[in-house]
Amino acid sequence: MSDKSEKITAQVSDRICKHMNRDHAEAVLTYAQRYGNQQTATSATLTSIDSQGMDLQAEVEGATMPVRVAFDHELQDAADAHHTLVAMLKA
Repeated sequence: MSDKSEKITAQVSDRICKHMNRDHAEAVLTYAQRYGNQQTATSATLTSIDSQGMDLQAEVEGATMPVRVAFDHELQDAADAHHTLVAMLKA
């Protein structure tokens, strides 16, 4: 991520999603399973992220379904997004 203090705009969301889907697919699946209450999901794609939460598409029993995961606080910027996503995996 370039400027860590940048607001989470559509462009920033797109960049984060592309990075997470490409390099951290297992983490994205964990978000859907653990935080999106889709324990039987076999794969997931991060489609957008905003200051309130993230939207995913999860594969559950052969069907694609939307999953919304709310954050425990309002994200301030891209750096906050990074730290929050990491903390959620460690929780």
